[in-house]
Amino acid sequence: MLDALRRLVRDSVQGSVPEHTPVYTHDVRVAACALLLELAHADGEFSAAERERILDILQRHFGVDAAGAEALMGVAASAARDAVDDFVFTRQVVKEYDLAQRLVLAELMWQVVLTDGVMAERESYLIRKLANLLQLEPAFLSEARKKLDG
Repeated sequence: MLDALRRLVRDSVQGSVPEHTPVYTHDVRVAACALLLELAHADGEFSAAERERILDILQRHFGVDAAGAEALMGVAASAARDAVDDFVFTRQVVKEYDLAQRLVLAELMWQVVLTDGVMAERESYLIRKLANLLQLEPAFLSEARKKLDG
C-alpha cells in the first residue's frame, strides 16, 4: 500500500492523472487533508468555496473520484476533531512524503488559504507553523506562494 501511495503522490507531483484509489484510515492523504481543513477553518469560517477547493484538490492530487473526495474529507475532518494537535498529521506527512511532495502540499495549502482572496492573521500564522512542522524552510513556503501568484 505504501508503494501505491508513493506512486500516487509522485504522479501528482509530476502532473499526470493518477488512478482512482480508495481511502484508507491510516492513509497519508487523510493527514494532508486534515491540514488543508485546518487551514480552511483557521479564519473562523469554512466557506463553500473553500470546501469546493479542497474537494477539487483531493480529486486532482490525491487520486480519488468525487465520492472518494467526500469520504476522504469526512475521515480527515473526524481525525482532525480527534487529534490533540497538528503534529500527528505533519509527522505522518514528513515520514511519508519527500521534500518535493511536501512542496506540492505547501502549494495546495496556499490555494486553500487564498481561496477567499483574504489572508487572515490566523491563516498566516498557521501556514507558517505547518510549514515549519513539515520541515519546509521559509524560502520554500515563499516559493510555493509565488507559483500561485505568477
